[in-house]
Amino acid sequence: MNNADIADTLAAGQGLSKADARKAVDAVFAAIADAAARGEEVSLNGFGKFKIKDSPAREGRNPATGATIQIAASKKLSFTAAKAVKDRLNG
Repeated sequence: MNNADIADTLAAGQGLSKADARKAVDAVFAAIADAAARGEEVSLNGFGKFKIKDSPAREGRNPATGATIQIAASKKLSFTAAKAVKDRLNG
């Protein structure tokens, strides 16, 4: 499922035009991305949490040459599903 599929489902379920539904879906994902960029945790009741995790700098290896390389520190966006979602997935 992609953004267009979510927008189509939203449009059909809520009586919206596909264009309005697509704008709403894009706005929700933009809001989540903006909050994550500010370092905020996004919690959606009954769905889950988006959190920022710091990945420290570390040494790695180039798989083609075997040479040691330095991997820079970065931030990762992680998602933890809510219990309701986990229960739905596992029957």
